[in-house]
Amino acid sequence: MIVSAKIREERREEIGSICRQLILSKQMAELCESATPKQEEFLLEALQKELEHRELSRRTRLLNRAKFPVLKSLEGYDYTSIRFPPALSRQELERGEFIKQKTNLVCYGPVGTGKTHLSIALGIRACEMGLKVKFYTVTELVLKLAETRKNGTLERLITELKGLDLLILDEWGYVPVDKEGSQLLFRVIADSYESKSLILTTNVEFSKWGGIFTDQQMAAAMIDRLIHHGHLLLFEGESYRMKHALMRKNARSMQATPAAGGKK
Repeated sequence: MIVSAKIREERREEIGSICRQLILSKQMAELCESATPKQEEFLLEALQKELEHRELSRRTRLLNRAKFPVLKSLEGYDYTSIRFPPALSRQELERGEFIKQKTNLVCYGPVGTGKTHLSIALGIRACEMGLKVKFYTVTELVLKLAETRKNGTLERLITELKGLDLLILDEWGYVPVDKEGSQLLFRVIADSYESKSLILTTNVEFSKWGGIFTDQQMAAAMIDRLIHHGHLLLFEGESYRMKHALMRKNARSMQATPAAGGKK
């Protein structure tokens, strides 16, 4: 089979591009100059498979480093109970546009309405895009910050957090934070300002944050940084877990009820 000069040129350009992505020496790309069309085809296929393998390995590493408590997907996620702000659409959310723009998300609503599910699913989508993500409950992060401060490794942790593209802070305000913890958490929020995206899940309205973080001014400063470049997603409705627990309870009750005309 005769391969046209145009096809061979395109193939060689793709080989060169993949070699650059794989950080291979120029000699690999130069092999094409003396290669037959069949050899070029084989080399391109081998390089494509290596690139795919490295991308898959990288995404797996990103997922493992993110430390998600469970894996969640956007597929089939029910958005009917979420009120979106005018500046953010569902499609933009799922494409991770807010991460590219270093914009924050505050997911506010009652317990069990899907806030954590959505935050994890968006974090996993970001990992699939090749972005660096980390998931913490606020309590976990505050304890870790305090621990590293005591053992002298706080700056190492702060540097690690600064290198992220997306930091997810779950259960914001569920447990009160002492003064030291509030100060450390404020530093994380301040360092993240305009440098990466944050996702916060909370069932506590902004006006009550001062009571949680022991300092009204610090709480106000946190809110200011979060909402200056941020979107508020309002979650409404009853708890998903409670609703499905009641459904199971009702199903068991129906199964235990004798059929009409049966023995009692």
